[in-house]
Amino acid sequence: MEEKVITESSNNTNECLVQTFFRMFLGLIATALMAFVTYQTGLYITIATSVSYSVLAIIEVVVVLVFSLAFRKLPPIAVTILYFIYAILNGVTMGVIFAVFDMATISIAFGITALMFGILALYGYKTKKDISKLSVIFTVGLILGIVVSIINLIIGNTVVDIVLDWFMLILFCGITAYDMNKIKNTPDYFAENTEKLYVYYAMDLYLDFINIFLRVLSILGRRRD
Repeated sequence: MEEKVITESSNNTNECLVQTFFRMFLGLIATALMAFVTYQTGLYITIATSVSYSVLAIIEVVVVLVFSLAFRKLPPIAVTILYFIYAILNGVTMGVIFAVFDMATISIAFGITALMFGILALYGYKTKKDISKLSVIFTVGLILGIVVSIINLIIGNTVVDIVLDWFMLILFCGITAYDMNKIKNTPDYFAENTEKLYVYYAMDLYLDFINIFLRVLSILGRRRD
């Protein structure tokens, strides 16, 4: 009987991983395609001159807040729509990277990110250690990183930029392992809302991947200058 329960739990976890990664990859594809289209059509220039990327950034923050705060009350379809709205908006804001970095640098950064993400995700899934206690450290680190980033937008200190890139890269490496460990220990109270659970975890992993990619890209790009 116990063996049957363990097997069912393992199957549920595997199903959760497959469904989560499927949605994560769809989100990444939507972002990549939108970023490329934004660059090719020159939309990124129009946004910079007429709309402002700050407005898009605010909209993205609002979408994430609604996604996070209203997650339990929203139906699965609404949660899914919010996820892809964010992925598409993020693609629009990321369109500028094609104008700043050459394709070789972007490709190398993506490859490094994929490798790092895979290793960290595997560690988070396989580790026997209880890393749930690190959530407070990650939260404080994330808040600190955001505050310093905002301040440095005004100051424009290059040294702070370099330190911040490495700090946020290390931070999101830890968060990636933490998120994968969280998926492995999927709580039972989501049993009736599996679709929402898949999208929720897909958003977590999507954000981890994007943030690692942007930091790796920034570090590689700076080394080229």
